[in-house]
Amino acid sequence: MPQLDFRQPRLFVDAALAAGETLALGRGQSNYLGNVLRLSEGDTILVFNGRDGEWRAAIIGRKRPDSLEIVTQTRPQDRLPDLAYVFAPLKHARLDYMVQKAVEMGASSLQPVLTRFTQVARVNGERMRANVIEAAEQCGILSLATVSEPVALDRYLSQRDAARLLVFCDEAADTSNPLEALQSGLTASDGIDVLIGPEGGFAEEERVILLRQPRTLRLSLGPRILRADTAAVAALALVQAALGDWTGTSLRG
Repeated sequence: MPQLDFRQPRLFVDAALAAGETLALGRGQSNYLGNVLRLSEGDTILVFNGRDGEWRAAIIGRKRPDSLEIVTQTRPQDRLPDLAYVFAPLKHARLDYMVQKAVEMGASSLQPVLTRFTQVARVNGERMRANVIEAAEQCGILSLATVSEPVALDRYLSQRDAARLLVFCDEAADTSNPLEALQSGLTASDGIDVLIGPEGGFAEEERVILLRQPRTLRLSLGPRILRADTAAVAALALVQAALGDWTGTSLRG
């Protein structure tokens, strides 16, 4: 793992990054750097855009930070593992938490799906994207997970790439060793989709459709029922430990 500089603030900027470039700061970014972090002209921060790696930038602005001068690259761009997190949406703060943790765990895409027992029908995509950026800023992540619009579960299943491994987490599955199940000869060279259902679980007809999918592993997450946001962390940790980039292999997007 590369050495990260945790002492300097990191900021996402939606602009091309190259040595010598000057970038104007938005009002919110200026306020954050000047009033929240108390930084001033000449201080340096780290910036990234999800495409050009991480760069050191110097703050410009006598009265308040108003722009950044890009100085030198600190890390080249990398790629996230080809790991999609597919989930029934939750309400507000719990959805914020789940998105942030999925990003921290290395998910490269976030796909909300609507199931029979999903309690939230509308999802604020901009808020999800803001949480993706915040988690990436705080955790030294260079690539941003994509956020897709919600789709019905059956539509998602009909459109997904059948070559990808589908890890279908189901509290009704027989309790066994989930790590052992993931390590039992499975391959994931074409990517992994991790599916977590709603608080009320999957309907029986949904289980039937899911079990008909090619390359599907129905997985129990242990002897206790987990809240959906807790299940996200547990499932992604298991998948990363058994098949993902925690193993040092190249599950790359």
